[in-house]
Amino acid sequence: MKSYITLLLFVAFTIQLNAQSTNCACCTEKHAEFSFWEGEWEVTLPNGNKAGTNQLKLIQNKCVLQENWTSASPGYTGTSHSFYNGTKKQWEQVWIDNQGVSLHLKGNKEGNQMILKTDEAVNNDGDSFINRVIWTNNEDGTVRQLWEVITQTKQGEKVVTAFDGLYKRKD
Repeated sequence: MKSYITLLLFVAFTIQLNAQSTNCACCTEKHAEFSFWEGEWEVTLPNGNKAGTNQLKLIQNKCVLQENWTSASPGYTGTSHSFYNGTKKQWEQVWIDNQGVSLHLKGNKEGNQMILKTDEAVNNDGDSFINRVIWTNNEDGTVRQLWEVITQTKQGEKVVTAFDGLYKRKD
C-alpha cells in the first residue's frame, strides 16, 4: 500500500510539472527572438573605450527581457523592459534612465537584427524625428547596438548616431 501511494504521488507530481511547462504563455518562437541579447555584457565604443556594463535577464515567466545598464561614466544608469506584444504582433521596449529620459520603441526582428523605432516626434526646431535602435546578433557571439536619431529637415534627412556599442559576454 505504501509503495502504491508513493507511485501515485510520483505520477501526480509528474503530471503537475508537465502541465506547468505547457502553460508558458511566452515560450514561443516569437517570444524568443530577442533572447540573443540575454546575459551579462561588457560594452565598448567603436574607439575601444569602455561604454559600460549591461545585464539582461528574462523575467515574468520569460515574458519580459529586463535590462540593467550601468555606464562607464559615473552616475548614469538605465533600465528597459522588452516584450513581444502578441496583440500588435510587434516587439516593444520601454526604456527609462536615472536622468528621467524615456523611450518607447516598437518593431520586429529582421534576419539577425532587432529593429525598434519610436513614434515620430517634433524637436524644438519644428522638425520631425524618430529614434531607431538596431541590435545585431553577430556570428562571433557579440551584439552591436546602434542607436540613431533620424531627423527630417528642410535640407533632407539627417542621421545622428546617439550610441554605438559592441557587447561582449563577460567571462
